[in-house]
Amino acid sequence: MQFKKLALVIFTFFFCSFLFSQSINYPVSKKVKQVDDYFGVKVEDPYRWLEDDNSKETNEWVKAQNEVTFNYLGKIPFREKIRQCLTELWNFEKYGQPSKEGDYYYFYKNDGLQEQDVVYRQKELDSNAEVFIDPNTFSKDNTIRLISFGLYFSKDHKYCGYGVTNRGSSWLEFYVMNTETGEKLEDHVQWIKYWGLTWYKDGFFYSRYDEPKKNEKLTGINEYQKIFYHKLGTKQSEDLLTYQDTANPNFTYYSRVTEDEKYLTIYVEGDGGNMIYYKDLRNDSEIIPLIGSIHASHFFINNTDDGFLVRTSYEAPNYKLVLIDPENPSTDHWKTIIPEQEFVMSGVSFVGGKLIVKYLQDMLTLASVYTPGGEKLYDIDLPGVGSVWGLTGKKQDKEVFYTFTSYTQPFTIYKYDIIKNKSTLFKKPKVNFDIDNFETKQVFYPSKDGTKIPLFITYKKDLNLKGDNPALLYGYGGFNAAVRPYFDFSIIPLLENGFIYCVAGLRGGNEYGEEWHKAGMLENKQNVFDDFIYAAKYLFDNGYSSPGKIGIYGVSNGGLLVGACMTQKPEMFKVALPSKGVLDMLRAHKFVNGSALVGEYGSSDDKSQFEYLYKYSPLHNIKAGTKYPSTLITTADHDDRVFPAHSSKFAATLQEKSEGSNPILIRINKNAGHGIFTTSNLINEYTDLWSFLLYNIGVDFK
Repeated sequence: MQFKKLALVIFTFFFCSFLFSQSINYPVSKKVKQVDDYFGVKVEDPYRWLEDDNSKETNEWVKAQNEVTFNYLGKIPFREKIRQCLTELWNFEKYGQPSKEGDYYYFYKNDGLQEQDVVYRQKELDSNAEVFIDPNTFSKDNTIRLISFGLYFSKDHKYCGYGVTNRGSSWLEFYVMNTETGEKLEDHVQWIKYWGLTWYKDGFFYSRYDEPKKNEKLTGINEYQKIFYHKLGTKQSEDLLTYQDTANPNFTYYSRVTEDEKYLTIYVEGDGGNMIYYKDLRNDSEIIPLIGSIHASHFFINNTDDGFLVRTSYEAPNYKLVLIDPENPSTDHWKTIIPEQEFVMSGVSFVGGKLIVKYLQDMLTLASVYTPGGEKLYDIDLPGVGSVWGLTGKKQDKEVFYTFTSYTQPFTIYKYDIIKNKSTLFKKPKVNFDIDNFETKQVFYPSKDGTKIPLFITYKKDLNLKGDNPALLYGYGGFNAAVRPYFDFSIIPLLENGFIYCVAGLRGGNEYGEEWHKAGMLENKQNVFDDFIYAAKYLFDNGYSSPGKIGIYGVSNGGLLVGACMTQKPEMFKVALPSKGVLDMLRAHKFVNGSALVGEYGSSDDKSQFEYLYKYSPLHNIKAGTKYPSTLITTADHDDRVFPAHSSKFAATLQEKSEGSNPILIRINKNAGHGIFTTSNLINEYTDLWSFLLYNIGVDFK
């Protein structure tokens, strides 16, 4: 009997190996004659036609590519076992961090496998909760989804504004409901991106674009965002234009009314930094610059009797907190409240009459409490070494909530008493696995130029680090965004099957302040790729893994990272998983919101910027006759943040030029966008990513 079982296993292994050893018949990707001239450099773009997402040809190509991809994935013998494992892991009760609005605490909760989180509310933290908004009822197929970054309450808490997206698009529509009756009002505003609402009296301010042409909703360039005021009970066409800038089409605006309703503050994001404007609502003043030039990054915190509190990187790469007098807003009149420290000041909130300040030390969170004048009172004793989200609230709040997590600690919610400086456990998840089975270490390695880069390495405690362990390396490295440790239960199947999971804090982010960011943007972008490549080199040199056993994964700007590294050093990586990546750097500024990326990447319309973009653009550095890693490119058909044509053109070019039998596949998610997912959507995508990864590295899922 045992012999028969062994024979069956051997037969199955060789049969599957035979299936996958056969060359893949990729769909035909036609080539057109398209040559662009960049300052005398002729650049071919034979797959330009894939940029037309409304064409029949493009839709047929997408369908054909998905058929090949899902046929390949369907033959992986353990794919359904991975799906079952992920489904079981996902199936536990998940709570979001509560926030107090009026007489109620509001929070998100998912019973386990609900497609979308449900919003609940309760009068006391230990009282029965009632459903406030259930987005699972919005549409039968869950294509209409509630955005997760905020509910917007009027000052009297009688009304709540909430936003939805359709099929994952970044276009947002906002509705208003009566919080007492649950009645949905007729108020409806649309053509909003990125930002939410801010209430003032009997209406709200919001930012929107002009309505795009019918066939350009997902592809048209978004320019000339404007701020409007909507009065309840009126149509959107009657909204009052509050601010526009006809000279800077790429600027975006986020507005916020202060808690006392004295001011409207406007965050103006431009190329390489931002400005802050304000409007005195007491006398309906004009829009007035508080910080009127883009020379750093600035974040409005709150207003006081003496002026505006702003966290800024101006002459302080690690940020400082300053008080700005609106009557004398020039930088030489700024008053420093909390000076720049050794570690990055990553966030400030004005709560309960005190300042709560969060810092980043080597990607890990520290938190301290100060008086409004900047005198340090005490450090917050956090429950461990990891990341903290939250510690925000209103001026009058005496308690706040925060979420603590690390690579080995699931998201756990604490209540913090500001006066007593005491944290109390509020909600701890009951997960379906033993978190004590895993461990994380942080190391620092030299990049190509000697810069020390932080790297987190997580694996199962009993793992034998013998030098050829399978590994997955993840990174981002851009847009001043720090990659902070957090628990991702989707990687549990990898860890349980001997993988090492590694996350690098690359330049381009905010792990070490504005200078760290600048060292990985524009003409310095190659530093980010070098940091990632040298992270892999560290793993090889120190006995963690080897070139034939490592996969690389990144999303959005991280997809660019993977695309650049796999084309620069294809021999170093066994598997590449570029997801929703910015891959055509010469035309990135021409797609959807691509013009807003110019401050980070540059533009091929500029000669000097074209030269460095062309050197690393993943699409333009694919060389014929090169053996590239086994590659699964993922994108979504309603991604209007990073246009799917980036991924489509990259896939077509790789399939044309890659040498050898390594699969080059693209998975185009239907009815999905850049980052808004349902539970089944997430499970399905991770099932396919991890199935492809394990199979091509040669790991049998157990």
